[in-house]
Amino acid sequence: MSQNHSERSHAKLSASGSSRWLACPGSVALESEYPDVTTSFAEEGTAAHELSELILQHKLGDLTKRQFSGRLKKHKAGEYYSQEMYDHCDNYTDLVIERVNEAKAKTQDAQVLLEQRLDFSQWVPDGFGTGDVLVIADGVIEVIDLKYGKGVPISAENNSQMRLYGLGAYNEYDMLYDIETVRMTIIQPRLDSVSTEEISADELLKWAGDVVKPTAEDAAQGSDVFEAGEHCRFCKARAECRVRAEANLELARHEFKEPALLSPEEVADILAKAAELKSWVDDVESHALDQAHNYGVTYPGWKVVEGRSNRIYSDKDVVADLLILEGYSEEEIHKPAELKGITDMQKVLGKKQFDSILKDHIIKPPGKPKLAPESDKRPALSSAASAAEDFKDGE
Repeated sequence: MSQNHSERSHAKLSASGSSRWLACPGSVALESEYPDVTTSFAEEGTAAHELSELILQHKLGDLTKRQFSGRLKKHKAGEYYSQEMYDHCDNYTDLVIERVNEAKAKTQDAQVLLEQRLDFSQWVPDGFGTGDVLVIADGVIEVIDLKYGKGVPISAENNSQMRLYGLGAYNEYDMLYDIETVRMTIIQPRLDSVSTEEISADELLKWAGDVVKPTAEDAAQGSDVFEAGEHCRFCKARAECRVRAEANLELARHEFKEPALLSPEEVADILAKAAELKSWVDDVESHALDQAHNYGVTYPGWKVVEGRSNRIYSDKDVVADLLILEGYSEEEIHKPAELKGITDMQKVLGKKQFDSILKDHIIKPPGKPKLAPESDKRPALSSAASAAEDFKDGE
C-alpha cells in the first residue's frame, strides 16, 4: 500500500543514516539531543517523489488518463512543481518501466510495488524504511530508489542504505518468491546517473549478521564508540562533537613548513584533510552564530556584530529616470540589460555629481550577523533572545 511521503515516519537507526551510525555508533545517542529539522531541499525531494509515484501509477495502468490529469493539477499547484521537475520525474519513471519490462520478459507475472514499508528490524532494532519501487521476479527482487538531488552521483555499490532496503525487501517477500538475488538501484535523473549493485541473498545476509546486527545493537544501547570521518557531515552533532573536534584540532596542529619544503606526499596529505578541517570550522562557526544570535548563548571572547554590506540602489528605475533627466545616455548609465553598479556609476558621474543626484537614493542595508573577536570596533548586536526579553519587560 502506498503511503504519503510527507507523513513517512523515521526509524532511530534509519537506513538513510546508516553510513554514519555504522561508522560511528556513538553518534546515535548524540543525535538524540538535537531536534529534527527539514530543509527546502528535502521538501523538494518529497515533492519529486510524490510526483514520480503519480506518473508511475499512470504508466503502470493503475490510473486512468482522467484520474492522472486531475491529480496532476494538484501537484502543479505545489510550491516546488515545475516543468523541469516533471521532465526529470518522467525520465526517472521511464527508467523504472524499463526495469519492469525486463523483469516481465523473464517472469510474466512479475510484481511491481510502490512505496513499500521495508522492515529490517531482525538486524537493526526497530529498523524500517520505505522502498520507492520494488520489482519482484522469479528468484530476484530489485529495490529502486529515486534521489532527486543534484550534488554528486551516488553509487549503489556497498551502499548501506540500499542494502538495508534490500534486506527489508528480502525479509518481506522471500517466503513467497524464494529470493536468491537482491538487486539495488539508485536513479538520479538530474545527474543522468543510474547505479546498481547485485549480490546474492546469502552474501547480503552475511553482511547483515556480521556487520550490521552487532553495530546496530551497540548503537541502540548508547555506544561509547565514536569515529570521525566523512560521515560526520550528515550528523546533527557535527558542530559540537568532541571526537570530531579532537580529530580536526590534531590536523590543525600539523607543523606546517614553507610550501617549498613540503614533499609532494605531504602536500597531498594536507590537501586531502584540509576540506574536512574547513567543513568542521564552518559547522562550528555556523552553530555558534545561531546559538549566540538567536538564543543569547555567550561564548567567552566573542560577540555578535553586524557584518559587512555593500551599498545598493533603493529603486533602480527611479535612479535611471533621474539620470536620463540629467542628460546621461542609456549607454552611460546601464550595463547591458541592467543598471550599472554603484562603483561603476560613480566613475561615470564623478563623486560630486553622483552625490548631488543620487545621494537620497542610495541605501546601505544591515549586514548579516557574524561572530567577531571582542577587540573588533563594531558594536555588539543584541541577540534575538535578548530582544524578546526586552520586549517582555516593556509590556
